[in-house]
Parts: sequence; structure tokens; C-alpha cells
Amino acid sequence: MASDNAAGVHPSILDAINKANSFHALGYGHDKFTSQAKQLFNQLFDAETVTEFVFGGTGANVLALACMLKPAQAVVCTSTAHIAVDEAGAPERFLGAKLIDIPTVDGKLRPSDINSVMHLRDSIHHAEPAVVSITQATEMGTIYTADEVRQICETAHELGMLVHMDGARITNAAVALGATPAALRSFTKDAGVDVLSFGGVKAGLMFGEAVVFFNTSLATRVEYIRKQVAQLNSKMRFVSAQYVELLQNDLLFNLAKNANAMALALYDQTRHHKSLNLTTPPSVNSLFPTIQEPAASALREWTFFWDWDEPKHQYRWMTAWDTSLDDVATFAEGVSQALKI
Repeated sequence: MASDNAAGVHPSILDAINKANSFHALGYGHDKFTSQAKQLFNQLFDAETVTEFVFGGTGANVLALACMLKPAQAVVCTSTAHIAVDEAGAPERFLGAKLIDIPTVDGKLRPSDINSVMHLRDSIHHAEPAVVSITQATEMGTIYTADEVRQICETAHELGMLVHMDGARITNAAVALGATPAALRSFTKDAGVDVLSFGGVKAGLMFGEAVVFFNTSLATRVEYIRKQVAQLNSKMRFVSAQYVELLQNDLLFNLAKNANAMALALYDQTRHHKSLNLTTPPSVNSLFPTIQEPAASALREWTFFWDWDEPKHQYRWMTAWDTSLDDVATFAEGVSQALKI
């Protein structure tokens, strides 16, 4: 229950990699898998997008934002956003841009948060807020509804700003909101998002993420910028072949369905422990229990999981595409035993 990053690679994804490894192909995306994957993204979003592949999630966010920002501009995000907390300052270093991180109670931005920083505009002394970056699902396990994303996009666009979505766990959010391509489109392209970082590694891939431009005017120099930010994979077919597999036969939804369902099962099997403060069913594949000492250390000696809010003794448990009901039952029993100490 440490992280969906700890899960293995789905067997059909491994088969896709092996298939791509069975012959020589031109590099840098000049291969049949990359062309096919881009077409599948167009079909998924029912639009002519520009989709480019990168090594990982941080690279996806950096590339997306690099195409959206001008010098002396800033990105508005939450204080818990991955770009603000968990990317070692990569956006600032690569982009030379300021992040304006706003505290929120649930990891979600509101239109009022965007308006609250507009006083920084039209002054040569401040970095100009130009891009709004939201995360779906959020780092706190919450999700934006399609209407909430639409309101953010409308607010941003009225102010002349652009909207980026960090979709590291976008498939989990899509399942929570309907598990169909239409549901996925409803809170991305149809809601007005300009650029999307589409996560695959947490969804069953070995490596590689995608950057999807709905606002294709922002992608005029994306191939040059991708090279400059060190995200051009010479053997790109090994990334795109995985997406060809993921985007067919509803695999992306089926894998996320299991991850979300296992989180709900874990909630059901542990919520009776009142000290954990698990009062609300998870929206996606993460839970945030409170575990006091010595139970926390005892459980940690048995299995690893991440801290979340140390002063509050809050931790994070995560399920993945390959988590089973047996895994959940075993972990839940371990929790019960630890809480007896």
C-alpha cells in the first residue's frame, strides 16, 4: 500500500514493449507505434490534438508549462501541487518561472483563488500570473467535477490565462467520474483545459508520460522545447507502444477501476478503527489515515507506507492496478494487529 508507483507493469504492456523490441525502427518518434498512439489520443478526446511523449511525470509538467509560459510569468497552483512540492524545483529551474502556490483545504483550486492573485498583474515588480495548473486527481485524493474544471477554465480564460492539468492519476479520476471517454473529455478538453499531462506510469506502464495539447497553437515549437528540457527519447517507440496498448479495449479504465475499488475495499475493512479517522470513502485510490504511536511504528516495521502530515500523524495508503482483495485483507489484518499494541 506504499504507492501505485510500486506496482509492476501490466502483462499486456510488457507484451507491447516486447513487440516493439522485435524489429528495428527509426528513432525520435518516426515509427508506427508513435503515429498510432497519437491517433488513439485523438480518438479518445474526439479532437485533433498534438500529443508528444516524454520520460516521466515531472518532464511532462515541465514541457507543458514551458510551452505555455513567457519570460517573467508565473504559474498559479495549490500549495500541495506536485509541481510545487515534489519536483525538486524542476519547474523553477528549467522554466525560470515563479510558482504562486495557494493553500487549500482539499487540494483543489477555486476561481476565487485565481482572482486573489490578480493584483500581481500589470506591475513590473511582480511575475505575472499567466497559467493555472490543477491536478486531477489531486495529491489529497480529491477530484474536480467537470463543472469545477469548467469554472476554473472560464475564469482563467477571461483573465487571459491558460490552464494546465497535471493528470498523473487522470485514469483514476476518470473512473470516479464515469469510466468512459466522454467522462474523461468532460473534465479535460470539453471543460476548456489547454494542455494536459497524461499519466501512464501509475496506471500500469513501465515508463513514459504524454503531453496532450488541446490548444494546438501552444505546440508550434513543442518538439524543440522537448529536446531542450531533456525529454526527447530516441527510442520513443517503447513509450508509444505502451500507450497503444493502454488506450485500446478500455484497458486504461479497467486498471484504474481495480485501483479505485481496492481503495474502497480497504476503507471498508479499516474504517471501524475510529482512531484512523477514516470518515469518508475514497474518491480514487488513496486513503489518509491518522495513526498514533506506537501503532504507526509497529505497522511501519511490517510494511512501508509514506508520511503525509507528520505533525498530525497522518499517512498515505495507496492501491494500484494490481492490488487484490487478498492484499487488502492481509493489510487490514496487519493494521488491526498494530492498533492492538
